[in-house]
Amino acid sequence: QVQLVESGGGVVQPGGSLRLSCTASGSIFSINGMGWFRQAPGEQRKLVATTSGSDGTRYADSVKGRFTISRDNARRTVWLQMNSLTPEDTAVYYCMADVLSQTEGSTWTYYWGQGTQVTVSS
Repeated sequence: QVQLVESGGGVVQPGGSLRLSCTASGSIFSINGMGWFRQAPGEQRKLVATTSGSDGTRYADSVKGRFTISRDNARRTVWLQMNSLTPEDTAVYYCMADVLSQTEGSTWTYYWGQGTQVTVSS
């Protein structure tokens, strides 16, 4: 079993900052990509930022210059530093990891965290 645990969400005023954290644990042999997605009410889940050894770092156009993704492979942790937040950034943020588990015969699988709410409001 693989678990992703997120933290760092909350309520912040426009222009403020938050830092999200996500740590993977469990029966993990290797992790390729890790990243963040978000889902606002009534909308589909969308990519925010991802990072991997093979594809580098990607950001949604809407967050470029404001959000920064970083990662510590040894700690199996990915962070999302969010600056200059606007009400349009309000959503549930989900951590994602592309994991090869230690189970014999396993394949690369996308795992998701439970989500953390980010609300930007005055």
